[in-house]
Amino acid sequence: MTNSPPSQGIEPFRAIEISALARKLRAEGRSVIHMEFGQPADGAPAGAVAAARAALDEPDMGYWESVPLRQRIARHYGEHYGVDVDPQRILLTCGASPALVLALLTGFAAGSRVMTARPGYVAYRNSLRALQMIPVEVECGAADRFQIHARHIREADPAPDGLIVASPANPTGTIIPPAELADLADACRERGVRIISDEIYHRLSYGAETHSLLQYDPGAFVINSFSKYYGMPGWRLGWIVCPPDLVAGARARLGNLFLSPPALSQQAALAAFDCEEELDARVAMYRRNRQLLIDCLARIGITDIAPSDGAFYVYASIAHLTDDSLALCKRLLEDTGVATAPGLDFDPERGASFIRFSYAVTTDMAREACAQLEAWFASNMPGRLD
Repeated sequence: MTNSPPSQGIEPFRAIEISALARKLRAEGRSVIHMEFGQPADGAPAGAVAAARAALDEPDMGYWESVPLRQRIARHYGEHYGVDVDPQRILLTCGASPALVLALLTGFAAGSRVMTARPGYVAYRNSLRALQMIPVEVECGAADRFQIHARHIREADPAPDGLIVASPANPTGTIIPPAELADLADACRERGVRIISDEIYHRLSYGAETHSLLQYDPGAFVINSFSKYYGMPGWRLGWIVCPPDLVAGARARLGNLFLSPPALSQQAALAAFDCEEELDARVAMYRRNRQLLIDCLARIGITDIAPSDGAFYVYASIAHLTDDSLALCKRLLEDTGVATAPGLDFDPERGASFIRFSYAVTTDMAREACAQLEAWFASNMPGRLD
């Protein structure tokens, strides 16, 4: 377990560096397949785009929070999780990233110690540091399925003030089974640990069902977004379900720090809820891409991967090839046109030996990426790539 002091500097998001290089190569006329970000290649569903076009004719597109959208999100929790959520507890944000900042500012004070899994999303650690809080990172390897467990909470000395948990997780895609999620919620309740549940990859699963933390802890912060399942990352719209006693404080912070999310995006998002057939077809495509990529990696000798239960990532060990994942990502991009993310973003201690692939691309792109990777590894193997 690692306690990182808040005085440490904010680390760069290295996948952004890879993406910038990818866009430079594309501007030079190179073919690039973007597998460095969890960004659905197909974009917003047709119904959402149509609603946005219609909304452009409205005369007033000012600061606004859509009550119908908050009500529709509340209905979503009843339909999918059997949980009754008061729409007043739902705050709309400019994506999940401001929602995380809002939850941290509302639920914790400077100096608070907040537990996260390592590997984990890079912004957890860096947002905590930026807000003068202390990331308490727990190394979670294959034996833990790369996830926090109840025992980590029960054995922590001292207990953390908070926990950020994600299921499905980034970068691994692992899903916490419902019994373990309930046990985790019980452990946090026993020790007075407030939970922030990052659920932005819900509805992106390939067997195991996703459960909301609200089913086990009605007082948790829950974050979600239209960026992943709904395919709307550039529309910058997310939401947060606040604990009932913290709604007023969260709303005050939201208004002062972020005003309101884009009005156009809110119109589109309301329509996106009626596009399930199109969106579920994409999940089926991701499932095919997932298998294509796993089979491809096996053929090139990369077989030590995290269980990719959900989301749209494969997190793979490349320890037999190199201990510099950033250099390998750059080399793969320059030589093959396939952009990937270095494990250092997700694990500053062991991530130099890991790489993350996003398969949120079209199946044609996935096939082309696999062909490029297989040809490159055939030319550069055997042996280490240092």
